[in-house]
Amino acid sequence: MTITEHTDLVRRFAEDFTALQEAVLARMNGICAAEISAALEHASLVGPIAIALAHADVLARGDVRRAELSAQPAERLRRLREHARKVRRARSQADAVCKEQRARRLAGLSRPVDMLELRVARSAYPEAYGEALRKELRDRGLPEATSQAPESDLARWAWEQESAGGELPAPVRALRDCHDDAFVQALLRDAREDENPYLPHDAVVERWSRQARSALAWGRYAIGQAERDALACPLPARRARLDALEDAYQDAAVLAARAREARLRVADLHDRMRACVATGAFTELVAQCRAAALERFAAGEPELWHALCELTARHQAHCAERADACPQCHRALATILIDGTPADMREDGDGGRSTATSLADRDRYALLTDLPGTAVVAVADAAVGDDSALCGYGWAAEDGTTGHGESMASSSGEAEVIGICTAALSLLDRHEEAPIVLLCDSIEAVEATNAALDSADPAAAHRTLLFPEGRHLMDRLLRHRDRVQVRWLKGHIGHDLNETADVLAGLALRRATGRMSPSAARKEEARILRSLGSLDRPLPAAA
Repeated sequence: MTITEHTDLVRRFAEDFTALQEAVLARMNGICAAEISAALEHASLVGPIAIALAHADVLARGDVRRAELSAQPAERLRRLREHARKVRRARSQADAVCKEQRARRLAGLSRPVDMLELRVARSAYPEAYGEALRKELRDRGLPEATSQAPESDLARWAWEQESAGGELPAPVRALRDCHDDAFVQALLRDAREDENPYLPHDAVVERWSRQARSALAWGRYAIGQAERDALACPLPARRARLDALEDAYQDAAVLAARAREARLRVADLHDRMRACVATGAFTELVAQCRAAALERFAAGEPELWHALCELTARHQAHCAERADACPQCHRALATILIDGTPADMREDGDGGRSTATSLADRDRYALLTDLPGTAVVAVADAAVGDDSALCGYGWAAEDGTTGHGESMASSSGEAEVIGICTAALSLLDRHEEAPIVLLCDSIEAVEATNAALDSADPAAAHRTLLFPEGRHLMDRLLRHRDRVQVRWLKGHIGHDLNETADVLAGLALRRATGRMSPSAARKEEARILRSLGSLDRPLPAAA
């Protein structure tokens, strides 16, 4: 194959998504012509191949699901499942190649190491140094995130500073400034109707990537609705419903491909940011701001500054890495200055906060010694599938009652909240005066539910609750907020109520997805409760 022919093939695959996907799947199955295989190795196709396989992965799983619901012969179902596994493996390999390519691209783009005194000050005295830096940035008219570039969202600032090419096009401004719900609707239209040419713009691409998760969840919601409709029909009458399920999987496949594209474009944006901040004027600006902030810190905290300088001077007199500015030494020196408090548990000096969570804060969710003797305690759990928004939930209470059911959830956290709300509402009806305490092994669900209960506002949980089912349940639960508590319980530790709730949630999911008939589910529920024995044993004081 000549260079011209190779170039033409690469260009064709870059411009024709269907041709690229067919070629990638042919290569996966070992039936690809040598010249096509060679063209697919071109560096410019690494990202497009990952996008094509994200699309193919969802379609392959959709083929399996429709075959399951239409009672296809076992041999055909086996072939479809094997194909889906191969596509999933190929997708994982393509994602790994993308990461490797990006790592090579980023090699050599690291920033110069800041002076040791500055790094120690940031780690040991984050609040004082951070305030000095914020004042310096304000005095220069710069946003607080400047020193964190490119990890921060600087695309909007770049446009506001007219450093990225002048006035934004009106459609880009509309995407940038609209409400999150409107932006998600734009992503759904992009997938289901016409591709939006403005989404890849630098000013909105980060938002596109962030909101792609919500758009994907609504794609899963459509799949769940189509599954429900198909399962509600007798097998001979399912054809039209399965066509609707195919359409839902087609939309979900496009959403998955576009979400993968958004991640790649954001990575490219951040790489370009890194290239800008690793060298040139921006690096000089950040260095000047940090140095000036250090001077402000020294002037405002002379005693701390004196101790810091003495410590770093003694260290550098003997450190083997002093010629390289002691790149890894600042954490240990900061620990000495703050009397043994680990630096990674403190606020970052550039304004960010540590993600470390206090274990004491988590442990308090499992303590039950403070409950009144009349409290009714139950444990809720949930289970979610891969492609559909259908979820199952289950709960078990100290009074011996249990329950399970199905709903729609955008994530495991939302499914757990649905389980909490359903269990609490059931127990509130059963016990007219007693306080109700729900335990759950999902920290996200516990925090979201408590945020809504504490504020008496369901919007406090809306980041977790995307779908109407969960939001409606939360609205109902808030009417009884004075009688309900929700606490965290460590999962899978052999706790009877937790294990029962977990098994019931899995049972509910299998029933919801048609993998178990209602009569078989009732028999399985009875068997589960018999095998786990009596549930009227008191809950331990701490778990």
